[in-house]
Amino acid sequence: MTEQKDNTRKVEEKLKALGLVLPQPVKAPAGVKLPFSWVRVRGNRVFISGHPPQNPDGSIAEPLGKVGAEVSPEQGYQAARLTALSILGDLKRTLGDLDRISAWLRVFGMVNAAPGFNQLPAVINGFSDLIFELYGPEKGDHARSAVGLAELPFNIPVEIEAEVEINS
Repeated sequence: MTEQKDNTRKVEEKLKALGLVLPQPVKAPAGVKLPFSWVRVRGNRVFISGHPPQNPDGSIAEPLGKVGAEVSPEQGYQAARLTALSILGDLKRTLGDLDRISAWLRVFGMVNAAPGFNQLPAVINGFSDLIFELYGPEKGDHARSAVGLAELPFNIPVEIEAEVEINS
C-alpha cells in the first residue's frame, strides 16, 4: 500500500512528526495586564491578536531585541516560526481541532527592526514556511504584510497577527 500524501495528514500529526510542541498560554511579564482576547471567533472567521514568539512553557522566547542588531535575521526567522506555534497553540485551545481551519486568509508580520534593516519578508517567512508545511499550498496560502517597526512590546523581535477561516 502506498503512503498517503503528506498534505492529507492531520496538522497535529505533522507537528509531532516535526518534533514541534504547541506552547502553553502566553505568560505576560509580571505586572502586565492584557485585557483582550488572543483569538476571537465570529461565524466562520477567526481573528487572531498579535502574538509573540514563545517557549513551550508559555514564556516569551529569547533572543530579544532588534533584528539586524541584537538579533540576527536567522534568529528572527526562528522567532517568526515560534510565533506560528504560539498562534497555533491558542487556535487549538479555542477551536479544539487545528484541522477545522479551512484557509489561512491574512497574516500581518511585524519585525522589531534595527535602522536600515530591510529583510523583513525573509524574517516573516519563518511563519509562512511553517504554515505552508502544515496546511499545504491551498489551505496555507495567505495574503501577507511584513513591516518593520521601531519598537515592539517587551522588546520581542517579531509579532504576528492573522485571520483564518474555519469549518463549522
